[in-house]
Amino acid sequence: MFLTTSLLVCFTALVIERLIGYPRAIHDRLGHPVEYAGRLIAGLDDRLNRTTLAPHTRRINGMLSVLCLIAVAGAAAAALTIVFRTVPYGWIAEAIVASSLLAQSELRRFVRRVADGLDENLEAGRDAVRHIVGRDPAELDEAGVARAAIESLAENTSDGIVAPAFWLAIGGLPGLVIYKAINTADSMIGYKSEKYLHFGWAAARLDDLVNFIPARICGLFFAGAASLTSPSAGSDALHAMWRDAAKHLSPNAGWPEAAMAGALDISLGGPRSYGGTAVDLAKMGDGRHDLTANDIRRALRLYAQTITLLAILAFFCWLFV
Repeated sequence: MFLTTSLLVCFTALVIERLIGYPRAIHDRLGHPVEYAGRLIAGLDDRLNRTTLAPHTRRINGMLSVLCLIAVAGAAAAALTIVFRTVPYGWIAEAIVASSLLAQSELRRFVRRVADGLDENLEAGRDAVRHIVGRDPAELDEAGVARAAIESLAENTSDGIVAPAFWLAIGGLPGLVIYKAINTADSMIGYKSEKYLHFGWAAARLDDLVNFIPARICGLFFAGAASLTSPSAGSDALHAMWRDAAKHLSPNAGWPEAAMAGALDISLGGPRSYGGTAVDLAKMGDGRHDLTANDIRRALRLYAQTITLLAILAFFCWLFV
């Protein structure tokens, strides 16, 4: 019964968020759930990540901070779930809350802005892409901006939609909220900088773990969506994913990126700069490397097909589980 309701909530949340996103009026009045997690992480960081502490102490403090975050977020979500699932049609309220933690509309909007910016000029494209990637946009040419946008779209489809939906489907609202708490912690403290190498270790490792299965599922969804319009594109996506995904520096990001590259017959990866440090990532896919705004729009069409396929699968799982 729990799994069946969770699947129904997952499908409904995907539909709600895709149609209306997270309303600005609600955000202005109540903020966003991720912001509350961010405040807790920032407070723990200030108190437990002092540079005067020994490295092993900072690592232990980081582990305790992540456990505290999970406990608080999970307890709040579990309490809401108990309420929602004991009242008639409470699953609708649960789906509305869950929809705030999916990012379909926001991701589409930000990536589309990059394509629209490139249509104007290179500087507008660079300005738009700086909101969705960590690399130095001033170092990017038109093709680099387009690759950055498509890579971000692929990775964030996994982290921002497929993974949250996966944990929502199998763990209900608590599963989704705990996932988002871990993902938020990783985005704030999961760096290999001097400040966070030890304190953020647990957040980064746990984020890798909770994204392990969803990242691979996301790659399969890209391949499946591509095959709906071109069986050969679906096959190319699977081939690129199987061959190239493990070459990525991240244990998970390579799977959706390689699948998208294969599906679109383009090449992702290559050199870029982060904070002035040059990095040369492995190539994903065998296709064109000189990309344009039109390639971003092709990626967005594949993205739309993918999240449609995800919602359909959630619906049919609910029907038959």
